Amino acid sequence: MMDAALDTARQLLGLGRDIADVNVLQMALRTILIYVSALAIIRLGSKRFLSEATAFDVIVAIMLGSIMSSAINGSAPFVPTIVAGAVLVGAHWLLAYLTSRLDWFGPLVKGHPTLLVRDGEIQEEGLRSTGLSRRDLEEHVRLQAGTTDISSVRLACMERNGRISVVPAQRATHAVDVSVEDGVKIVHIELG
Repeated sequence: MMDAALDTARQLLGLGRDIADVNVLQMALRTILIYVSALAIIRLGSKRFLSEATAFDVIVAIMLGSIMSSAINGSAPFVPTIVAGAVLVGAHWLLAYLTSRLDWFGPLVKGHPTLLVRDGEIQEEGLRSTGLSRRDLEEHVRLQAGTTDISSVRLACMERNGRISVVPAQRATHAVDVSVEDGVKIVHIELG
């Protein structure tokens, strides 16, 4: 019974045939099965897989696509390819788990943020190491903080995922108490 089911699956998917001998229906069925398998592997592997992807995540996505496509085009055996995809995502999950538990391990795998601005001062070394120009930095400050004034930025970093975060400086506020009616009411006004 099991052998008959395996033979039917081989025929439907065109397994063991030269890729030139695989018909459209067989290629479509391979594609559907690989898509469903890859989706299941990703869903089981990690919820953050493609959300705020770091280089760590992007590399796995590219590798998984490459591995799984080889089962579609017949350049690799079908079932072992699916297993290899699952092993890759399992290794990704294990590394992600370790980076979340071991403080020293995370920067080895995912990198570290790079300081670009501290207390309104551009950090030239950070710009050089990230390949950003001053104009690139100014653009990010405008988009993130809504200002063109770098001196009004307390902190800007290129994060591990390649995005730039900007923390505006705290603006000093001045408060004034104004007596509206002598001895009756005081209004507290904060000027920013």
